[in-house]
Amino acid sequence: MKTGDQIVQELPWRWSVQGKIFIIGGLGYLFDAYDIALNGFLMPLLGKHFDLSLSERGLVATANLVGMAVGAVAWGAVADRIGRKKAFSVTLLIFAMFSVLGALAPTYPVFLALRFLAGVGLGGCIPVDYALVGEFSPRKYRGRILTALDAWWPVGVTLCGLVSTAMLTLDGNWRWMLATMVLPALLLFWARRGIPESPIYLSKKGREAEARKVIDDLVARTGAPVEPYVIPEPPVDDGPRGVAAAVDQLRRIWRFSPRITSAAWLLFSTIMLVYYAALSWMPSILKEEGQGDTAAFMSTTLMSGVGIVGVLVSTALVDLVGRKWLIGVSAPVASLALVVFALVRDLPTGSVVAIGVFGFLAQLAIPALYAYVSELYPTPLRASGFGWASSVSRVLTGFAPLLFGSVMWPVLGLPLTFAVLGGTVLVAVAWMAVAAPETKGRALDGEEEPPASAAPLPVAEQAAL
Repeated sequence: MKTGDQIVQELPWRWSVQGKIFIIGGLGYLFDAYDIALNGFLMPLLGKHFDLSLSERGLVATANLVGMAVGAVAWGAVADRIGRKKAFSVTLLIFAMFSVLGALAPTYPVFLALRFLAGVGLGGCIPVDYALVGEFSPRKYRGRILTALDAWWPVGVTLCGLVSTAMLTLDGNWRWMLATMVLPALLLFWARRGIPESPIYLSKKGREAEARKVIDDLVARTGAPVEPYVIPEPPVDDGPRGVAAAVDQLRRIWRFSPRITSAAWLLFSTIMLVYYAALSWMPSILKEEGQGDTAAFMSTTLMSGVGIVGVLVSTALVDLVGRKWLIGVSAPVASLALVVFALVRDLPTGSVVAIGVFGFLAQLAIPALYAYVSELYPTPLRASGFGWASSVSRVLTGFAPLLFGSVMWPVLGLPLTFAVLGGTVLVAVAWMAVAAPETKGRALDGEEEPPASAAPLPVAEQAAL
């Protein structure tokens, strides 16, 4: 007899059912993208307003991204403990509150503190959203669904660029740029209240009645044939709470598989390091080349706009060529495009083409990366495994804008700086090739044999997650 988890993963796709969750989850992801992109547009404006050096401008992105790193760890563990739905809703509420306060910040140190706190709220969106959407997605389409979820990212970045460019003429433009996001975030918080809890999560937690209610509703609404199923009895939950739970999750994801976890962390850290370096500093780099605010903002917006096409192509390819091939080819070539940009940045046409090529290739790699890492871990570790990988990358990329502006760019120059960053990507994809399995077509909790590097979780430990 099938389990409830198998019933959910074998349902037909319906836009009115799983599609609704995909859209609401994707809109939260859009806010994450918008907020990170906003750092790059805020940096030159805050530099003028508060008379900041290059390294001080880099702190804008650093404070926000480090806050997101803290949020990714905290909310990943919370989502595995209290459920996807509750964490799914609260993250945006925290972000909206501190964004309002950030728009009113009287001094630069206060602004940095509020950007950090807003990041803590928004940092939980990606791991929670991917866990929830993935657990509602049919296995047959899961790779494409999780990859398509990343289409919201370049949409958010492009929207941020267009809105920020339109606000350049306003007095206190950087304050208006922050305030713009608050009302949509609150509306999305309200919409998220209607999302059901993940039935796979409920099953793993032993909440059988609630799990059956959600599963039966999904079966009825998708028109799938009704068939009997069982909800396996989970072991007793006696795991740690609070901060200890997050630390315990870290121990468990490494115990599950050091090879898989190290590959996930390396991929996340290096690929996102290159992407965030370009996203955060591109307006400032273009202004250094003599472009005005509007031209610099629009060139950066072009990078994200082309990325929308990249996500769509990635969605079409991910289940054809597999996650590993898509990441392994597109990520290094995207890094090479940045090196080319740095070499021809004084040529208007050449620099724009190189920016566009980077935006396209980066969005081939990143959606596949997110889908891949979310599939590498079993259900009890999925949100926290993804959250820790995301948080490690956020810590590294959080300090990257500061190092980029104060050390790497001034000392090494742009071509060598981007070449060094690209070299780290090559190392990461080489390790992925030997350390992590392909997840194309694999069941979420691995009906197939687990990879040799993955240690099965003891039954008692699964209950503590």
